[in-house]
Amino acid sequence: EDRQAVAERHVRRLRGDDLPGVYPFRVMNKAGETRWMEINAVRIDWEGKPATLNFLGDITDRKRAEEEQAKLQAQLNQAQRMESIGVLAGGVAHDFNNLLTTIIGNAQLALADLPKNDPLREDLEEIRKAGDRGATLTRQLLAFSRREPRQTEILDLNEVVEDMGKLLRRLVRESIEVRTIRAPGLWKVRADVGQIEQVIMNLAVNARDVMPDGGTLTIETANVELNTAFFHAYGLFEEPGPYVMLAVTDTGPGMDKTIQERIFEPFFTTKERGAGTGLGLSTVYGIVKQSKGYIWPYSKPGMGTTMQVYLPKAKDVPKPAPKEVAIDTEAKGGEVVLVAEDDGPLRELALKALQKAHYQVLTAADGEEALRVSWGFEGKIHLLLADVVMPRMGGQELAGRIRTLRPGIKVVYMSGFPDKDFSTEHDSGSPIDFLQKPFTPESLCRKVRETIGD
Repeated sequence: EDRQAVAERHVRRLRGDDLPGVYPFRVMNKAGETRWMEINAVRIDWEGKPATLNFLGDITDRKRAEEEQAKLQAQLNQAQRMESIGVLAGGVAHDFNNLLTTIIGNAQLALADLPKNDPLREDLEEIRKAGDRGATLTRQLLAFSRREPRQTEILDLNEVVEDMGKLLRRLVRESIEVRTIRAPGLWKVRADVGQIEQVIMNLAVNARDVMPDGGTLTIETANVELNTAFFHAYGLFEEPGPYVMLAVTDTGPGMDKTIQERIFEPFFTTKERGAGTGLGLSTVYGIVKQSKGYIWPYSKPGMGTTMQVYLPKAKDVPKPAPKEVAIDTEAKGGEVVLVAEDDGPLRELALKALQKAHYQVLTAADGEEALRVSWGFEGKIHLLLADVVMPRMGGQELAGRIRTLRPGIKVVYMSGFPDKDFSTEHDSGSPIDFLQKPFTPESLCRKVRETIGD
């Protein structure tokens, strides 16, 4: 394909045109292999006529190395962009969780005080339902940013796919055939079953939406051994080993490279305005990454799309789940709770909910004020309810300092960032607990009652 361009440059150089003397082109050797050559051409006179003196070198290895480097750089840029978007998504979800806690909580408090036949109940129920839908969106954002709390267990993906079979067939239209190919002897994975179901559901919905006139949706599982070459092809330097593959394939129109580079970004969608949130695939991406797995699209325009998810083979065995213990959420009367929360409306919600449950409540807008309130209160403070992230002094530092003044005080952390385990406090061994935002007045009082105990 480069022959004509090389010939034209040769003729122009003989004519005396000013052209670059060094440039690459492709040749084919006797074995039919395509090789890259670099020419260094100099115009000379030969036997009284214009000619060229040409030096040629095989630069195939260098060219391939440059292409590989460019590919790795593009993948690194994509990974960095996804990481920055994940941080942003997590921050947005944290702020939304504060707002949603206030909205949902105050709606529930108002509902509790209204008679069953009050005409305002319907309006308040709509507010509460809208808050719940908002909470679902923030959970999707947190899943994308890999900060959603999980309850992992040993899973057989074949069983998960089988359990979802009927649901998937109801989900897609009759013109779409659903096929499942489940590999025998499939290895187990460690994951959150609800999240894996969400992955399958989101991928199936996307496949359905790109086949409005019908087609085939195939869900496949397989055991695979990923080697170093596989990871390097995607710009990753991970440990090779055994993985379980979950693939969802459609016979839709496929995607070009530009769309494939953006499909996992939150709020990016190719659907019509109002037809989707753009959070489906970003949620899938976050869940897979949180499960220490990988996901890649395989698609070309007119060739359909396959979304392949790889989850590492489980190395451990499940432990028996502890038996649930019924919790008495009714206050025994008179316990003192110190609430440290920098968000004013949320702090007011906690105050009203706890007072309604007959607790005595002290409030502070940050950790420093909470310490001053503790110094000035002469009675016993049974529990500290503290936001993890506050200006001037966060919840963890506050808990450590207040325990030196009040040994034995119980602690409940609350946050919109569920990325740490607060089940124990390592320095003192004092029991603490964690309350995920958004929470309801009922779940708040339940957590306080559970932590204070009898």
